[in-house]
Amino acid sequence: MNEEYKRLQENASKEIPLEQWGPYVSERQWGTVREDYSEHGDSWGYFPFDHAHSRIYLWGEDGIAGISDFFQNLCFAVALWNGKDPILKERLFGLGNYEGNHGEDVKELYYYLDNIPTHYYMEYLYKYPQNEFPYKQLREENRKLSKLESEYEILDTGIFDNKQYFDVHVTYAKTNSTDIGIRINITNHHKDSAPITVLPTLWFYNRWHKYGSLKTKPNFSPVGNNTIFAEHPRLGNYYFYFQDAEDTLYTENETNTQKIEGKPNKSIFVKDAFHDAIIGGENLKQLRNKKSGTKFSPVYQRNIASGETISIFCRISDQQLDQPFDVRFENLFEKRKAEADEFYATRFPKENDPELTKIQRQASAGLLWSKQYYHYDVENGYRYRTILHPSIPYVLMVETASGNILKTKT
Repeated sequence: MNEEYKRLQENASKEIPLEQWGPYVSERQWGTVREDYSEHGDSWGYFPFDHAHSRIYLWGEDGIAGISDFFQNLCFAVALWNGKDPILKERLFGLGNYEGNHGEDVKELYYYLDNIPTHYYMEYLYKYPQNEFPYKQLREENRKLSKLESEYEILDTGIFDNKQYFDVHVTYAKTNSTDIGIRINITNHHKDSAPITVLPTLWFYNRWHKYGSLKTKPNFSPVGNNTIFAEHPRLGNYYFYFQDAEDTLYTENETNTQKIEGKPNKSIFVKDAFHDAIIGGENLKQLRNKKSGTKFSPVYQRNIASGETISIFCRISDQQLDQPFDVRFENLFEKRKAEADEFYATRFPKENDPELTKIQRQASAGLLWSKQYYHYDVENGYRYRTILHPSIPYVLMVETASGNILKTKT
């Protein structure tokens, strides 16, 4: 009975057999049917990728290597900028259904490296080019192709030639179900040094919009120099801990109506304010001076030497901690990795070829990383959601407007 089996056994006795925190944040929410309120049901035209960094989602959130609680009240993901891209890299880019010669298709390079059912240990690898991301090239080249031809992929653009890219390796390790350690390792594979800006971003899913059910707006506020207090009427209180950074920025998870609809914003503090501040310097002073909001990020600006790996540590916890990055935290990642190794050693036959076992383990990681929050509003006012679970077809939970669980069904 290894540690992961003990945790699974404990969860099995709960009404909801899921971990409260997991990889429930979608990598792409834009262009989905649930976000479509167009007259003719054109979800790709109504909410394209180009809107995603400036416009709030009504039915879910997205991010790179993202995690959230199982009702997606509080979300975390990693945002990046290589100094050349026209937008912050906050989510995966892909082609819409009528842009790709084989329909919709993500055009990124990322890998699910490891995960276990309780998500006490998770690894995710994203490969980020050091030159400007080829958004235009991918669209134009795929537009030329017929349905009978192969797709034009990101590797075909040459953007990764000469190893001119970063490995962004994100690892999560839990102390317990509501205390999550975060390690972001970034490696420069190019022969020359290269700059990168990293924004570990924490935000609240916008449930307070005019169609939402949340009447009391959540809030982030500082507690000391490197700690953020997160208040949410449903989730409860959490703390976000981070290491010393060059900047700390607050904004609101609100649509930039000026960009999306041509209507003046009520405030400069909108969803894409970090994008404008980091890339263009717009309203940077005001963002620095703001001390509350519904979206927050420390900003790390690094110049990474050839072959060098830098590490950034963060932590999300429902407990206020005096020393969030002590020796126990440093050892936590190795401890949970060893437990994951022990768990998978019991899952596959010992006589398996080692390479086959690695493939099976990474395939399992892919399934576990692909759990997603699904928010669907039905006529009776309840909120339903579906999340895939490794041992059962699905879990259906009925949530009232106050966040209470009425029943579950498998």
